[in-house]
Amino acid sequence: MAKPKTRTVPAWVCLGVLGAAAFLPGCASMTGLKTQATVEDPNRLTATASLAGTPLSPAAWPDRAWWEGFGDPQLTALVEAALAGQPTLRIAAARVRQADALAGGAESALYPQVNLSARTTRQRFSENGLVPRPLAGSWKWSSDVQLGLGYELDFWGKNQAAFDAALDRVRAAEVDYHAAELILTTSVVRTYLRLDAAYAQRALTEQTYRQRQNTLDLTRRRVDAQLDSAFDMKQAEAALPATRERLAAINEIIALTRNQLAALAGKGPDAGAEVRPPQLRDRYAAAVPATLPAELIGRRPDVVAQRWRVEAASHDIRAAKAEFYPNISLNAFAGLQSLSLSDFLTAGSRTFGIGPALSLPIFDRGRLRANLGVRQAEYDAAAEQYNATLVTALHDVVNQLVSLRWLAERANEQQQALQLTQEAYDMAVSRYRSGVGNYLQVLSAEGQVLQQKQLLIDIETQERTLHLELIRALGGGYDTATAPASPAPPAQRGGAATRSAS
Repeated sequence: MAKPKTRTVPAWVCLGVLGAAAFLPGCASMTGLKTQATVEDPNRLTATASLAGTPLSPAAWPDRAWWEGFGDPQLTALVEAALAGQPTLRIAAARVRQADALAGGAESALYPQVNLSARTTRQRFSENGLVPRPLAGSWKWSSDVQLGLGYELDFWGKNQAAFDAALDRVRAAEVDYHAAELILTTSVVRTYLRLDAAYAQRALTEQTYRQRQNTLDLTRRRVDAQLDSAFDMKQAEAALPATRERLAAINEIIALTRNQLAALAGKGPDAGAEVRPPQLRDRYAAAVPATLPAELIGRRPDVVAQRWRVEAASHDIRAAKAEFYPNISLNAFAGLQSLSLSDFLTAGSRTFGIGPALSLPIFDRGRLRANLGVRQAEYDAAAEQYNATLVTALHDVVNQLVSLRWLAERANEQQQALQLTQEAYDMAVSRYRSGVGNYLQVLSAEGQVLQQKQLLIDIETQERTLHLELIRALGGGYDTATAPASPAPPAQRGGAATRSAS
């Protein structure tokens, strides 16, 4: 059997293709297209005057398990249950896996693609077609097996840029997961603080009920002694149903809040019935990091995620620009072809081929310019969204500190107001017992004490809530340098996010 001839691609063909790729600029032009937005420097956002008088400390960033600082083991257990069983976190984890799979798809374009195709067909050849006699008009088996290889050389970095953009979106999705964690944990703690306030209001209402019951007993004795009228008796009696109605309303709030805690933990309503009254710390020290605002960009999940989206948009622009240049690929194939099954596996049926391919955009009615314009507009939007998020984040921190500062003054004034109204109430009760005062004076003084105690409960709850909001504004313990990996199971991750985009 004669040895089959092999064909090689002439060197001048390869050089010609590469030369065209290097020197042909293409007819599509990107002239006049550019981005308009710039990423804000956080150091330009000064906050020195706004933070004056606030304790600054390098170690003032929240811990990862910041909720333990509230000093309530039950709260810690609720937060940990929410982190383990909340469906919203599993949704965020699924989005991480989705982004990672898309990055794996983008990465595949960087490597050669190998495909195998095989077919066999029983075919009648036309007597009037291109196939000559003796095949014309006959039935034959047509068989073909081919192994093909294709590799895009990616001279202009289009595929690499697309992969880099996909990696950045994976990182953004992972940070979004931590942002979802922060939203969930702060929601649990915020709801727990409302439950604590409701229990405090119930304790105050129960105390008020006992006081009004004692006042009613005293009024009965005074009416029996003909010191008070039946009108005073009716007023004292009416105060008790009103207090019981208030107590029922507070019990409803407690039950609904416990149900909400169970829902946040991803459990059924019965789990809420097991929640006991909170046992929180009384006071919290407010301090901010000395490196604010520069280090805030690595501590707030929303800021970090948006910065990764800006980076992804910049890589999308690189990929769109690469579309304007020639696309060069190398293709090769090897296989068997035969019009007869008996000859299919013989050496003469072998077929080989290899060669470069070049495609160059010449006229596309502005498709490439439109695509580049879209990517640049997306970058502008992402950059401005990052700038807005950064400004909002810094103001968020300052707003919590301002509120905490003025709340301290309000708390001092409220304590004085409560002390004075309590003294007035005690005097009114003493005068009423001695027969000097009347029931209306006791009722008026009691109402003022009740109002001031309710306001004090509101202030104490607001202090804890502002402490919580300051933790949230500082990123809730997130740190790009120490952030844990996303929770996607290793078996479901394509691994693209773990590879360097260099």
